[in-house]
Amino acid sequence: MFIRLLLIKKKRCKRKVRIQVKRPEKLVSMTLQRLFDSCQQVFKGPGTVPSPSDVQRLCHILDVMRPEDVGLSKDLQFFQPNSVVVEGNPRVTYATIYECHNFSLCILFLPETAVIPLHNHPGMTVFSKLLLGTMNIKSYDWADPLNSDNHDSPSKLKLARLKANRSFTAPCDTSVLFPTSGGNIHEFTAVTPCAVLDVLGPPYSKDDGRDCSYYSDTSFGSSSNKEEFPKVEDDGHCYGWLEEIEMPQESEMDGIPYGGPQIDESIS
Repeated sequence: MFIRLLLIKKKRCKRKVRIQVKRPEKLVSMTLQRLFDSCQQVFKGPGTVPSPSDVQRLCHILDVMRPEDVGLSKDLQFFQPNSVVVEGNPRVTYATIYECHNFSLCILFLPETAVIPLHNHPGMTVFSKLLLGTMNIKSYDWADPLNSDNHDSPSKLKLARLKANRSFTAPCDTSVLFPTSGGNIHEFTAVTPCAVLDVLGPPYSKDDGRDCSYYSDTSFGSSSNKEEFPKVEDDGHCYGWLEEIEMPQESEMDGIPYGGPQIDESIS
């Protein structure tokens, strides 16, 4: 296999998931190359959102992508339920396939029970393709997007509309979120070991004002300050109160080199 995931025994008998990458001499995935070429054309830079036809174009490519297109296999020990025992909060690992000013391609590896806490994607359009495993995705959009960044609010709580809260099992369709819709604030919880291919346009950049913020959520109706917010009509939607928090410890990730099929930039 091109990417092998191993258990390494550490000091004090603590175990940590580590991914060992073996780079092939030459390997090309036409589907991955097609995705890269399309991203080069679709993402125009910060402040822009892909057109509906371009969103559909990328989804058509991602929907048919297989683990083998990025050098993975469901037969790897890492992806067998209960095969990896980790003490404490399992850490998420990521491998960057490609990154530029306009977009990035990366793979997230989540051990069983691992969580990527509730976080946002400011000014970004994000395509997430679950390649392996079963994952629960919970996502929100601000009920009032125009005032979501109002730091002068009398309360730290802000009302958000629940977009999704359910489990997905690979293979499944690609999920897409936009700067102000589609579940821009979301949380991943690995029901089984998972691999997710993420396409971000543009990528996170603290220097450009696209830093990641984290949130805790409380079900609607449990806040004593709800009178300070606009009245919520009975529109059939579920709501929650979100409060920005410091970066949770479990949000820290370990980066590794990408060792799967390569991208040829010269033909773009």
